Amino acid sequence: QVQLVESGGGAVQPGGSLRLSCAASGSIFRINAMGWYRQAPGKRRELVAAITSDAETHYEDSVKGRFTISRDNAKNTVYLQMNSLKPEDAAVYCCSAGHFLNPATQIGVEEVYWGQGTRVTVSS
Repeated sequence: QVQLVESGGGAVQPGGSLRLSCAASGSIFRINAMGWYRQAPGKRRELVAAITSDAETHYEDSVKGRFTISRDNAKNTVYLQMNSLKPEDAAVYCCSAGHFLNPATQIGVEEVYWGQGTRVTVSS
């Protein structure tokens, strides 16, 4: 089992920034990728950004150039730095960790764990 604890959500004005954190613990030796998903009301959940155990990153097109995913291996923590936030970025963001056949895109799920989710609100 892997436990994921998220932090860092909140409310911000358009153009603002937030940083999300996701700390993993437990049986993390099988994890080959971590990522952030988001789901807004009435919309499908989407993969926002992912980072593999080899530090390869993948971003959803709408966040490229604005969001940065990174990891601190010593702390088993993944971060999502979100800049230039837009109202359409508002959603519940959820951290994932797992073992995937394609870890960069998190396709081909062999094992996946989820955080509890943290809400991001972007409004003026």
